[in-house]
Amino acid sequence: MNTRTAMVIINIIGGLAVLGSYAWGLLGFPETRGGIWGGIPESMKPFYTYSMLTAAAGYFLFTPFFLFRVDPQKLDQSGPFSFSIINWLYLLVLIPSALWLPLTFELLQAPSDFLWLLVRLVLAITALGSLGLLYAIVRLRSHAGAVGFWLALLGILAFNLQTTLLDALVWTSYFPYPNPM
Repeated sequence: MNTRTAMVIINIIGGLAVLGSYAWGLLGFPETRGGIWGGIPESMKPFYTYSMLTAAAGYFLFTPFFLFRVDPQKLDQSGPFSFSIINWLYLLVLIPSALWLPLTFELLQAPSDFLWLLVRLVLAITALGSLGLLYAIVRLRSHAGAVGFWLALLGILAFNLQTTLLDALVWTSYFPYPNPM
């Protein structure tokens, strides 16, 4: 299997896993779904909601950059890194993203130090993958025309705002440390 095909498969399976985890959590736990906000102030929730939508839209702006503008064979031969690294970065984003909501609902139901740390770890890994994709887009600027690059950059910046700033830093600072009974 070539690396471009692998990217498509990673995005289909990973995307379905993320969406499935959200559907499972939000539909399966209506009594505690408000708890996933942690201590985020009401005044910030509309910004979060808007940012989630722009991050999702951003994903659909930067992913075509990798799929259609970057030639995996040329990249593998000339660097600065291989196309498979990009696939690993997507895995670093998608796998933890699919785990976040189930882990958060488990934390709400059975608080523990381990789960509290694990939720933070999956958000940190997602942020690292997201930052890696930002780095890749900046490094691979020459692989796309100006419009393709700027759309990809705009998309990854919106995605990073959500995954790196709001999720990994702000949300975790507002999510209370569990006090197991």
